[in-house]
Amino acid sequence: SAIAWMGALYFMATAAFLIGLLAKSEFGNKTGSGLTWAATVMGTVGLAVRWRESYLIDFDFGHIPVSNLYEVFVLFCVITALLYLYYEKKFNNRDLGFFASVAISLSVAFVFWYSLAKGGHEIQPLVPALKSYWMKIHVPANFVGYGAFSLSAMLGIAWLLKDTLTTKKADTWADRLPTFQLMEDIIYKSIALGFAFFTIATILGALWAAEAWGSYWSWDPKETWALIVWLNYAAWLHFRLVHGWSGRAMAWWALAGYVVTLFCFLGVNMFLSGLHSYGEL
Repeated sequence: SAIAWMGALYFMATAAFLIGLLAKSEFGNKTGSGLTWAATVMGTVGLAVRWRESYLIDFDFGHIPVSNLYEVFVLFCVITALLYLYYEKKFNNRDLGFFASVAISLSVAFVFWYSLAKGGHEIQPLVPALKSYWMKIHVPANFVGYGAFSLSAMLGIAWLLKDTLTTKKADTWADRLPTFQLMEDIIYKSIALGFAFFTIATILGALWAAEAWGSYWSWDPKETWALIVWLNYAAWLHFRLVHGWSGRAMAWWALAGYVVTLFCFLGVNMFLSGLHSYGEL
């Protein structure tokens, strides 16, 4: 029920942020921010209760709630919201709340669908490969990366929208969005943070693989696509820091990079098979 409330509150936050964006309403943005905080608290409570309930079923059965797509999508929502709320506080700006909340609301829609269609809300025993302490650190680190990359992509969309509105002389609408410099700064900080955590998660995954399968790297489809994601954002940061790239190209790149990340996260599970084939749709 806490997770259900989380979903409802995130949907309401998205609506409030939309009103704030369209009407340039500070009240709408503040309401969206408050609802996002409430939803994030409910999501955290839901995950904590789910974790506890898994041990109540059987102590040996208990596990951290990151074992299936239902659980990790809830975690993704919470992490993405926390990252947005951090930047909202840091820069004292709520005008990007709608774009961040869209990604979260789409994830909530998936959570509800996965629960109804696949019974994902039911606590299931871990498959043998996941019965490891590595899961407690590898998966959450990955999802900090995913959340940060998601936020950067949504802000990339906001940057491109403002650029299009400015080109078309629709200054009244363009002024409703933050400055290009602010959006570029947050995009850069999000990708840098996501890259750091994704690097840590990849190293942890290699250590886990060595323990579970006897090899640090097996060119499994999930591993291969994780490497592609890592190289993509490494290149993005290289061109941003060394060559000073900015603007439209980097906004498009942040968005395209997230498409690659989504394929690594979901596409591999849907279309490919390998050692990580325990998170199918």
